[in-house]
Amino acid sequence: MSAFAGTGTLTRLALRRDRLMLPLWALVVGGMVASGAGSLEALYDTPAKRARLAASMTANSSMRSLYGPVFGDSTGALVAWRFATFAAVLAAVMSLVIVVRHTREEEETGRQEMLSAARVGRRAPLTAALLTALVANTAVTLIITAGLSGEGTAGAFALGLAVGGTGMVFATLTAIVAQLTESARLAKGLTAALLGLAFALRAAGDAGGSTAPTWASPIGWAQHVRAFAGERWWVPLLMAGAVAAQGAVAYALSARRDVGMSFLPARPGPASGRIASAGGLAWRLQRAGLLGWTAGFLVAGLVFGGMVEGASDLVGDNEQARRIFERMGGQAGLEDAFLSTMTGLFGMVAALYAVGSVLRLHGEETSQRAEPVLAGAVGRLRWAAGHLVIAFGGAAAPMVAAAAGLTLAYGRDGGPILGAALAQLPAVWVLGGLAVLLHGAFPGAAPAAWGVAGLCLALGWIGPALDLPGAVLNLSPYGHLPKLPGTEMGWAPLLVLTALAGALVAAGLAGLRRRDLLT
Repeated sequence: MSAFAGTGTLTRLALRRDRLMLPLWALVVGGMVASGAGSLEALYDTPAKRARLAASMTANSSMRSLYGPVFGDSTGALVAWRFATFAAVLAAVMSLVIVVRHTREEEETGRQEMLSAARVGRRAPLTAALLTALVANTAVTLIITAGLSGEGTAGAFALGLAVGGTGMVFATLTAIVAQLTESARLAKGLTAALLGLAFALRAAGDAGGSTAPTWASPIGWAQHVRAFAGERWWVPLLMAGAVAAQGAVAYALSARRDVGMSFLPARPGPASGRIASAGGLAWRLQRAGLLGWTAGFLVAGLVFGGMVEGASDLVGDNEQARRIFERMGGQAGLEDAFLSTMTGLFGMVAALYAVGSVLRLHGEETSQRAEPVLAGAVGRLRWAAGHLVIAFGGAAAPMVAAAAGLTLAYGRDGGPILGAALAQLPAVWVLGGLAVLLHGAFPGAAPAAWGVAGLCLALGWIGPALDLPGAVLNLSPYGHLPKLPGTEMGWAPLLVLTALAGALVAAGLAGLRRRDLLT
């Protein structure tokens, strides 16, 4: 039997399982880049304005660390500068999730062992996972190319290749990590740490004007394709070489281990247990994730805090850009509006932590690890409460860390910034409550909570720039929050959102109490 036997069947199965997630990811990542041309064209509608923006961004080290250098002053080049880095990061995250889902998670749950008993070759599961990632990244490439072709077909295709190629580099890197680790959670965590390191290397190189750290990062490769600014077609070939080399390593490692095993086995626990409650178990399972999110928000707060005083340089005398910041951050001074925008973005990203933490319940059920816990004296509500306390209470820790980073880097009174950060929590809790409702009452639809959180992030991030109507922006709970700092605190929407979150949690727990466990 061929080592690749069954690859087509497994690929079709993976695409069917991800039939909702993959189109959503591709549309969010590709659509974000494709929509950038219209918003930038509206803001900087003359060559002189675009040239001033390019010059000011080149001189601003904080902006270079965040977005990278500006290689041209055309609309297409500014789109590549503004969106290439973050689109590449999102494509990497998408690829990470896909590959772990169809390799290590399948082995961890025992499904891969069952499939391997049929006519499935040894290399078929890994190949199917990588082909699924290839389909997703190809879709992103095509969406970007089609959406920006009006700015120049060659530049649009180059930018699409830069984003999709970065996704495939991290897909094969994830494939290697999945062979080394024994759990899907650890595989995701290690690959995410490598992604963070790649972003940090690129940011350090761009901020300091040194190209060596940038070229050491695949994220830096994406921006150095130089789409719409004298494309470097050999950089996508560099990405293809990295994909081939990493894929070969992943296949070599896969051939040398048994299904379910790893090269870095988990460390044995103590002979006698030290976890005395369901809440203690939940903390043990989720503490590493919470600490990682908190540290990441602190670093991001330091980066954004250093940009606050440069907000005026970013906007200059462009009234349209000023209106966008004020629409996102309120009608206060520009620096307060910038801080309000940043705390709002932190709040939207914190919802991803809350949703992921809540859906850990879903993962514990589907992997059948919840069943032995519930077979004892632990009731369903007490078991769920341990995870929900960490999801909802823990969401405050990253927001406090982000406020601390903003305060330290900006150097002003931290009280208003902390208040602005904590004011985001009711909206975070609403999205977390929706995840509880879906898991408890409609467990088959629980992963849809990711899509809702992603939609709210997209509305808050690009909605004001696209001048979407207020009724559309208010579909997100974040559209009802007071724009702090710089405006008066409005307690009514915070109380209403908190009550809504409580109702969603109560309904979800009622559903969990009445239904059968997932198997």
